[in-house]
Amino acid sequence: MDLYCVMGNPVEHSRSPAIHARFAELTGEAVTYERRLIPLDGFAQGVRAFMAQGGRGCNVTVPFKTEAPGLATECSERVQLAGAANTLSLRADGSIHADNTDGLGLVADITRNAGVPLAGRDVLLIGAGGAAAGVLGPLLRAGVRHVTVANRTLAKAQALVQAHGPLASLQKAELLALAPQALEADFDVIINATASSLAGGDVPVAARVLRPGALAYDMMYGPAAQGFLDWARAHGAVPRDGLGMLVEQAAEAFHIWRGVRPPSAQVLQELQA
Repeated sequence: MDLYCVMGNPVEHSRSPAIHARFAELTGEAVTYERRLIPLDGFAQGVRAFMAQGGRGCNVTVPFKTEAPGLATECSERVQLAGAANTLSLRADGSIHADNTDGLGLVADITRNAGVPLAGRDVLLIGAGGAAAGVLGPLLRAGVRHVTVANRTLAKAQALVQAHGPLASLQKAELLALAPQALEADFDVIINATASSLAGGDVPVAARVLRPGALAYDMMYGPAAQGFLDWARAHGAVPRDGLGMLVEQAAEAFHIWRGVRPPSAQVLQELQA
């Protein structure tokens, strides 16, 4: 059995082991996948220890996504743009390939599973950390009309926007950075990429950002996302948590590692049921 894992802090809430176990079962791949709680100052050591134990790959979750590219021998174009990685392939020669499947998973869940087109839409991306950085490029490539990145530390949002400026120009999309309190426009799609839900914090933006019937998407899932979903529903938006994104990004990682594309829609339906 080839060994894989998810590394994070916290990580006990992660449903990735169950998802990858089901992928392996449905595809006939010999895979074992586990959770690994990593000390906040011990990510590099954790990856090296996992490699020494024969680990073949790992998913990276909060708060290590921006640290992960620094360990890589080779980074995909998505990682180079985002400055963040969530998928590491650990090779027998000791090299590490970093990729980022978060944005692919988010776009797939919104457009395919939720049935909400992104082309021509106005999007608010809340947050400017590793999670937000991983999805901004794929959102732009999905053909959105406009993205505002809102973050409590405005400089981080501005840096993210600056890094993605050439891609936005190429896609003919508007890209803007604002502090949350400066938001005045409303949006078709609102994506919460902050850790506010995981920490049980308040929704980081005012309800005026929601157009009637807007999709309000929290990258967290399960109980952690409930406060954001309740807020969205109370203000006339369509709430959705990040379970579908989790399944779809996991499917992309599984394909990178194994060369086999698992039936992600089936696994998402089973988890929702």
